[in-house]
Amino acid sequence: MNILLIGAPGTGKGTMSELLVKNYGLVHIATGDILRQSIKEGTEVGKKAQSYIEKGLLVPDEVIHDIIVERLKKDDVQKGFLMDGYPRNLEQAKDFDKILEEVGTDIDLVVLMELDEAILADRITGRRICKDCGQIYHVVNKPSKVEGQCDNCGGELYTRKDDTLASLKTRLDEYHHATMPIIEFYQNKGLLKHVNAALGKDEVYAAIVKLMEESNDQH
Repeated sequence: MNILLIGAPGTGKGTMSELLVKNYGLVHIATGDILRQSIKEGTEVGKKAQSYIEKGLLVPDEVIHDIIVERLKKDDVQKGFLMDGYPRNLEQAKDFDKILEEVGTDIDLVVLMELDEAILADRITGRRICKDCGQIYHVVNKPSKVEGQCDNCGGELYTRKDDTLASLKTRLDEYHHATMPIIEFYQNKGLLKHVNAALGKDEVYAAIVKLMEESNDQH
C-alpha cells in the first residue's frame, strides 16, 4: 500500500510514520533523506542536487522529480511506501501523478492529520529534543524522568529554535498557503481521509490502520 501523510507541523506525522514503517514494512520516503542518499551514492541526479546545495540554492522541482523517480524504481518499494514531506505544493502534487505513472504505481490513500491550532501550539512549544540521540519529549505529554535529561542516553534536552509561537505561526501560514490546494487536489481524486490528531497516539494509529483496511477492501 502506498500512503501520503499530510498535516501541519506538530500533528504527529513522524510518530505515525515510525509505527507504520515498523508494523507494515512500508518504505519511508522523505525527500531530504533521499537527496542525501543520492548525493552520497554519487548518482547523476545526486551530483545535480549537490551542485545547487553547494551554492546555497534550493534544489529545483525538476531535480526533486528525478530523485523521486530514481527512488521509486528501487526494488524495496514494491511492498509499499509512505511519502513524507512531498508533495509540498500543488505543482509537485500534479508532477507526482506523472512520476507514479512513469514508475507504474499509484497512491492508495492520503491521510490528513487534523489538529486545532491551540493544541498544536501547546505541542510545539512544549517539545524537547535530546542533543545526543534525537529522542523527542514533551514537558506535559511525555516528560523525561529527570527534567532536562534524556531517559535513553542521559543527553541534554533542548528546545528547537523554530519551536516557538512566532515561528509556528510562520510555519502554519506557509503550510496553509501551500497545502490547502494539495488537500483539495486529493479530495477531488477521492483519496483524502481525515484523522483527528488530537486523540491519543494509539487511537490515531488505529484510525489510520482502519482507513488502510477500508482502502484495501476498495481496491
